[in-house]
Amino acid sequence: MPASIVDHIKKRALAFFRDCRGSHDWSHTERVYNLCLRIGEQEHADLEVLRMAALLHDIGREQQDRSRGEICHAQVGARLAREILEQAGVAPDKIERVIHCIETHRFRGNLEPATTEAKVLFDADKLDSIGAVGIGRAFLFAGEVGAKLHNGGIDVRKTRRYSKEDTAYREFVVKLQEVKDRMLTEAGRSIAEERHRFMVAFFDRLHEEVEGRV
Repeated sequence: MPASIVDHIKKRALAFFRDCRGSHDWSHTERVYNLCLRIGEQEHADLEVLRMAALLHDIGREQQDRSRGEICHAQVGARLAREILEQAGVAPDKIERVIHCIETHRFRGNLEPATTEAKVLFDADKLDSIGAVGIGRAFLFAGEVGAKLHNGGIDVRKTRRYSKEDTAYREFVVKLQEVKDRMLTEAGRSIAEERHRFMVAFFDRLHEEVEGRV
């Protein structure tokens, strides 16, 4: 695929991040892009499809954030991506493969990744939510929605999203601690193991410090 097409897709994708939140800004897309190439090479995936899917996978995120979670960014992003890809002159078969990647990349989505490329994007996107980067993003998001620093003394599974109880710890309990076991590729599982251990140790330490035990 000519570099000009990828450059065009990147330029179009960037436009959707002008007013985005920091927890899902363009730097997240760049990290996912790099992880896709790393994992994709090991999994013998089509890197052309992955490049396009990684660049476009979160272009619907701003709409989801504005709706406070009522809109699914994967569904919106897939529709927006199709238009961009068609205008860029991407072959129809590759468009469908990219769209499938975007539609199925969401952790809480109802569609299962069925291709190697979709599985790689799913893993890369989830890996950016755990480990040191994942912890930072969780606290960043909590700040964006006005959440408190920590709420380890309550059952956070009974609290609401986008509220003051939507802390980094809540995100860890309801989502991040499950990511390791949701990996779909061998390469993804290997990376997730180390990131998971670091994250668990961090939240254990956070509990201890909040309670004044260390």
